[in-house]
Amino acid sequence: MLLPNYSGYTLEAGIDEAGRGCLAGPVVAAAVILPSDYSHPLLNDSKQLNRKQREQLREVILQDAVCWAVGEGSPSEIDQINILNATYLAMHRAIKGLQQHPEYLLIDGNRFKTNLATPYACIVKGDGKYLSIAAASVLAKTYRDDYMCSLTGDCERYGWEQNAGYPTKKHRDAILKYGASVHHRQSFTLLPNQLDVLL
Repeated sequence: MLLPNYSGYTLEAGIDEAGRGCLAGPVVAAAVILPSDYSHPLLNDSKQLNRKQREQLREVILQDAVCWAVGEGSPSEIDQINILNATYLAMHRAIKGLQQHPEYLLIDGNRFKTNLATPYACIVKGDGKYLSIAAASVLAKTYRDDYMCSLTGDCERYGWEQNAGYPTKKHRDAILKYGASVHHRQSFTLLPNQLDVLL
């Protein structure tokens, strides 16, 4: 059973990201503030859920959350400032998008960089420990998956409906065949042998 609160603050925002290891598309972060006494039997780390469960839980989270927001770091920003800093950027955009100012930030992972005065804690594997981080992981994952599927032509060509931009064999075979799209991260190793496939 995941825990509802870490800090004791009422407005504690859980923050998580999706898409750091992808070859294409943005890195997406979500911030979610749940009621301090919140509980839900199925809410868990998005990686432990199937697609149908994530979709169902997204609707529950959007209805039950005190507030929530999503932020992105684009492929060009990833190329310019690297994936770690683009992840921080996406997280800050999500935090700033919250309709209520959080009293405490609960970050999934082992590091965070910020100039915000808001206190925070980093929780390794926090999406499997705290409900608010799990909720953020579900929103980030479903938002990003939907976005990748919306890139109609490229989605079909590279199989993004199935791989969401992650480095599967089908995805890399398509890069070899068609070259890289404008949605690919040019600073990433798109192919193991580093062929010059960028457009």
